[in-house]
Amino acid sequence: MEIDLYFDPIDLSGYEFADKAHRKRLGDIVRSYHTKENFPSLENIDIAIIGVKEERAAIDNAGCKLAPDVIRDYFYRLFRGPHDLRIADLGNIIQGNSIEDTYFAVTTVVKQLLEHSIFPIIIGGSQDLTHANYKSYEELKRIINIVSIDPLFDLGEKEDKLSSRSYLSKIILNQPNYLFNFTNMGYQTYFIDDQAIELMENLFFDCIRLGEIRSDLEESEPLLRNADMISFDISAIRQSDAPGNGNASPNGFYGEEACQIMRYAGMSDKLNSLGIYEVNPAKDVNGQTSHLAAQMIWYFIDGYYNRKKEFLHKNKKHFLKYMISIKDHKEELVFYKSKKSDRWWMEVPVKSSLRIKFTRHHFVPCSYHDYQTALNNDIPDKWWRTYQKLM
Repeated sequence: MEIDLYFDPIDLSGYEFADKAHRKRLGDIVRSYHTKENFPSLENIDIAIIGVKEERAAIDNAGCKLAPDVIRDYFYRLFRGPHDLRIADLGNIIQGNSIEDTYFAVTTVVKQLLEHSIFPIIIGGSQDLTHANYKSYEELKRIINIVSIDPLFDLGEKEDKLSSRSYLSKIILNQPNYLFNFTNMGYQTYFIDDQAIELMENLFFDCIRLGEIRSDLEESEPLLRNADMISFDISAIRQSDAPGNGNASPNGFYGEEACQIMRYAGMSDKLNSLGIYEVNPAKDVNGQTSHLAAQMIWYFIDGYYNRKKEFLHKNKKHFLKYMISIKDHKEELVFYKSKKSDRWWMEVPVKSSLRIKFTRHHFVPCSYHDYQTALNNDIPDKWWRTYQKLM
């Protein structure tokens, strides 16, 4: 892959390598682009870290372009855990003369990594980079599901330029469109107008309030397992835990909840890109937010190396099948439970003419609670929303 022309090397002059610190940490293990002549080989690499120092479309968060290097400073000082890590840090995307140039570089790099089955972790920068990430799937003609952890929907107004507050509407309006489903986790109702909530419902998207997610964090796991791409706005974490953000507010996830969400995300066999955005070192307190972002990436990697390689659409022999009759519903509901992980899926009917197109999308990750809902003669909301899009 000839992608090195898009990157600047990172500065590791302050890092104490193992010959001085005695014990290896992530900075000793990750293949990093820290000298101009030594762009890391991507052979046998699982995960590639991409820094994007771009904030020209940030809303009320000037300073977030500083985040990639500061997050690395904390990340590289963490120990690797029990896994044999195969990670490369490609450095920072060179900022384009225009923001569109930066978007193009992000899209091109992510596309090439996806084509080679390498998982990109984007550390930004502002959340409008989510749109550039999505465009890489569009160019590959892959129909995907996006999960955003965010207190807002970031729809903006139709006439708004692409920004960190309007990227979602630009994705929805893109034609041809490759977005099958969008999920917002942790929205805060007082930040959202009724029309936006109604629009999301009419599009059969999954939007789960902060309180609902926090009341049972395990119920977030199937939502994350259904994602191809995740965008995490650090303002979804409460200000006391992540003060380094211009839009931080008193409510949000706790830091340890964010780390648990990232571990669930890492364990998803379907997920193949992640972006963490809006960290702002200029507004941070003692590096707290950057340190938390580094730990979130650590937990994601821990989850990634605990993947079970469960692909229901390819092979059903490792799953138990359950069929449930629902009163006044002509079709039985079909559930599958993994023999390896005890995780659950639902099979949603799809038109025969669309079966190949949506082969990855009519098996919907769910929880044991959804199975119990069906046993109680009720159809789970996830099933209905997916059914509306498939039929």
